[in-house]
Amino acid sequence: MKDLTPKSIVKELDKYIIGQKEAKKAVAIALRNRYRRSLLPDEFKDEVKPKNILMIGPTGVGKTEIARRLSKLVDIPFVKVEATKFTEVGYVGRDVDSMVRDLVEESIRMIKAKKIEQVYEKSKELANDKIVEIMLPFPSRKRSNNPIEMLFGTVEEKDHLVEEENENVKIKRKELKERLLKGELDNEIIEIQVEDTHNSTIELFSGLGMEEYNINMGDIFGDLLPKKMKKKKVTVKEAKRIISNQEAQKLIDMDEVIELGIKQAEENGMIFIDEIDKIAGKSYSGGPDVSREGVQRDILPIIEGTTVMTKYGPVKTDHILFIAAGAFHVSKVGDLIPEIQGRFPIRVELESLTEDNFKEILVKPKNAITKQYKYLLGAEGINLEFTEDAIDAIAKVAYISNEQTENIGARRLQTVMEKLLEDISFEAPDLDVKEIVIDKDYVNKKLMAYIYEKDISKYIL
Repeated sequence: MKDLTPKSIVKELDKYIIGQKEAKKAVAIALRNRYRRSLLPDEFKDEVKPKNILMIGPTGVGKTEIARRLSKLVDIPFVKVEATKFTEVGYVGRDVDSMVRDLVEESIRMIKAKKIEQVYEKSKELANDKIVEIMLPFPSRKRSNNPIEMLFGTVEEKDHLVEEENENVKIKRKELKERLLKGELDNEIIEIQVEDTHNSTIELFSGLGMEEYNINMGDIFGDLLPKKMKKKKVTVKEAKRIISNQEAQKLIDMDEVIELGIKQAEENGMIFIDEIDKIAGKSYSGGPDVSREGVQRDILPIIEGTTVMTKYGPVKTDHILFIAAGAFHVSKVGDLIPEIQGRFPIRVELESLTEDNFKEILVKPKNAITKQYKYLLGAEGINLEFTEDAIDAIAKVAYISNEQTENIGARRLQTVMEKLLEDISFEAPDLDVKEIVIDKDYVNKKLMAYIYEKDISKYIL
């Protein structure tokens, strides 16, 4: 974080998201303030609260993507929730506390993955030893029930023979391990013990929208309840992976993982609340949206700072960063209750995408959609290229389509590109031609009829 200045954060976001300078600037400052706060004295640290952000703009302009890329940039716990899935207490729907529980689960998952990565080399060694033991077990000592044999010392003789056999097995195991490490045994089939996770979860309140109350028996009883194991036949290669994961789980301290996970969620967690405009305003008609204002009042204490009980223990929400987003086409920001408005001091309006924005989106980002199609068709041995005038034509079609019908932002490009390359994608495995160039004429031929159909469709009842 020390080297991640607001400018460098914006520069990283520019690799994936076109335009929206103000929104990028706001989130970059919010992220840098996290780092600044970590350097403050402990007695003052708790006084500095995160400045929550409200993003306002049409769908498909990059609101969610900005938050998601931001979380990946610094590897912090991040969850995205839909405001419309929550209802106030007393109605069917998700409990608002579940967003914090989801964040803690994600945080613990991230810490656990890091801890497992640290011990994975050691777990692979243990797995190799275990596989060798399974493939070549020591001979078991069989005791005789004959009283005469027991009286005359034949048991001791048998013990001596077993020891000799054990020495032979040790020599063979050494040779077997060498072959295992070289990968010569990868396709051999062996039988291993795996945990039977089937039916370990008791589902309560099924169908009532209370999925957070599904209970895993292991979570309740911990180690008091023995784990149910089952035998499974797999290849040695697959056994290496399964047993390595089992051994890695044993090597990490889950109490420490949970403690670190909760701390990471509390100090650096980020919750993105999408479609917050859908719970704005009061309903006078009753029906499914009767509890919209109630949802806002239930979300309020979480945003203000409260303690939420999770299965891992209490979690404070005082320093979790909340980013809310909504189109606010029908409702206005002023329709949110004043307390909610006050908890989102930073307001950012995202702009609708222009034709030039569409041109950049097609080629500039690291994950640009034209690059995606190049790779997809490249898997069939086809080299796909787009001319500059083809890019201009595609951008124009996407822009006009958004103007004619619903404005769905950059998502329109997915529809347009799929329509454009539909025939090529269908015929790709059977094509003899391996070099395909998409030019302006091809775009016009495939897509102008599509625009015309869209244009006249609004006049047809």
